[in-house]
Amino acid sequence: MNEKKPWDGQYTAFNEALKYMLDRQSGKEKSIQTPWPKFNDAVTDGLEWNTLTVIGGRPGSGKTLIKDQIIRESFVRNPEEKYRVLEFQFEMVGRTSALREFSSITGKTYKELCSAGSVLDPTTFTRCHEYSKERIKYPVDIVSTPMTVNQMRETVDKYMEEHKGQKTIITLDHSILVKRAPYQNNRLDMLFELGEFFTQTKREYPCMFICLSQLNRNIDNPDRAIDGKYGNYVLESDIFGSDAMLQHADTLIGINRPAKQKIKFYGPDRYIIQDDKTLVLHFLKARNGDTRMSFFKAAFEKMEIHEMDTPPQQERR
Repeated sequence: MNEKKPWDGQYTAFNEALKYMLDRQSGKEKSIQTPWPKFNDAVTDGLEWNTLTVIGGRPGSGKTLIKDQIIRESFVRNPEEKYRVLEFQFEMVGRTSALREFSSITGKTYKELCSAGSVLDPTTFTRCHEYSKERIKYPVDIVSTPMTVNQMRETVDKYMEEHKGQKTIITLDHSILVKRAPYQNNRLDMLFELGEFFTQTKREYPCMFICLSQLNRNIDNPDRAIDGKYGNYVLESDIFGSDAMLQHADTLIGINRPAKQKIKFYGPDRYIIQDDKTLVLHFLKARNGDTRMSFFKAAFEKMEIHEMDTPPQQERR
């Protein structure tokens, strides 16, 4: 009886690596392109399959905007890639997410679209309606009922079985909203199990994960909001449950919105923060790319962000 061994010779790993190199060079294996060239460059030409990207930020920092914009524009920017999207969206109802997209394509604020006190012109509504007809053609499915890690695992197994062989982007908004199971003593136990779920699943299925996470409150400490200090920067330890998530993440990104901390000169290089729409993305871990810092400008009224040039530095005296 030929029993399958639980190990492989190292030639398997090297052969797979060589094949992956050739497939990447030929374009057979592609990353998912995001709307931002600097972001793509930091993570090896875009988001790679079979990886976990964790994006951490305080409330109002723009992390959900980034996730939504990646998904919204991915089908347009990656027309040759055939894949689905499964969103575990525990923070907001699907209607709110759709309204964010309407805001982006029309340039109208949420209030302008939905307030009884504003007049919605027929052209705007028609544009939203036409966009909806095209948008729903994209294979995106949403799970809005909060689940435990085990329930998420069962859901993904059923989903992948139903859409066998098809690549899938799986998003979670956000990690702290996953339900604790009765046997878990605290949220940290849940996060460790969540990280194991991510790792096992991305090895088993043709998928990638984008997981949103909170930052610890110590990022808001007054001693870290002093102009021109290294403490302005988001650190690995600022990610909520970083011990649990860091070992599983292929890419770890921390977002800071300096103006919310009343910081005018950011970090030891004293970058000038000109307004409250400036976001700083710290690529804290990039297993297949570079650690770096990039600046973005948020258009919150349109529910999108854009890359910006690195701000000027305060002159040294």
